Amino acid sequence: MVRMPGERVFNGIAYTLLALVGLAAVLPLLYVVSVSLTPYGEVLKNGGYVLIPKHLTLSAYSKLLETSNIFRSLQVTVLITVVGTLINLVLTTLMAYPLSRKNMPWRSFFLGMVVLTMLFGGGIIPTYLVVKATGLIDSIWSMILPNAIWSFNVLIMKSFFENLPEELLESARIDGAKEFRILRQIVVPLSKPSLITIGLFYAVGHWNQFFAAIMYVTDRRLYPLQVVVREILMMTQQPLESAENMVPTVTMQMSAVVLASLPIIVVYPFLQKHFTKGMLLGSIKG
Repeated sequence: MVRMPGERVFNGIAYTLLALVGLAAVLPLLYVVSVSLTPYGEVLKNGGYVLIPKHLTLSAYSKLLETSNIFRSLQVTVLITVVGTLINLVLTTLMAYPLSRKNMPWRSFFLGMVVLTMLFGGGIIPTYLVVKATGLIDSIWSMILPNAIWSFNVLIMKSFFENLPEELLESARIDGAKEFRILRQIVVPLSKPSLITIGLFYAVGHWNQFFAAIMYVTDRRLYPLQVVVREILMMTQQPLESAENMVPTVTMQMSAVVLASLPIIVVYPFLQKHFTKGMLLGSIKG
């Protein structure tokens, strides 16, 4: 197939723009990783900017784990992510499936209530008062239960359930299966791509938990990873005399960013296939 000159010019411009966008995304990541693996003296010698380190060291990571409570915060974040995502998926599925049934009484009303929560929120102060009144202040649950269901994800799951073959569900009803059994044995197994996609959305949200932690948690032992990383990044770069109170250097700051981002980066490639498939199957058709 012969390409016209105008088509080759267009492709060249498109490829150049894509390459520039790719570099804009990759270079900051490369900088963060490189600085975290570079000796502090070499970083100072290069004015704080290192893309390809001449020498590699893990000293920043070892100091980070020794002089901060980042390991405890990592445990808290993992707990929040695992437990919170399971609760999110169960509640979202139980809410989306009834809304996907066209014969559900008051279906339009409940759908309107779901959409309404996407347009209007209760506000910071009323939400804080609700969390306080329910006794969730200074607990792990204050970072899980207030965001137990995301309305947008409910609508995605509802759309996916509506696209399942109605004949399959009807045949199960003829055989005597009740709705909960249909959901558990037919709908959920067929919805794995969409569930994995929604689960990834929830997991990333929990892993990046920050605002709820600084609002509802004052016990430093319950701080999630992102709050501790924020504290590390806000510290100055001048080390104190006491080893227990050492203020992190820029290499320690970058290593904290890498530790906070690495788990999601590692997990995502294994879920990418299901993520793409789930987004296509769960998309709202016009």
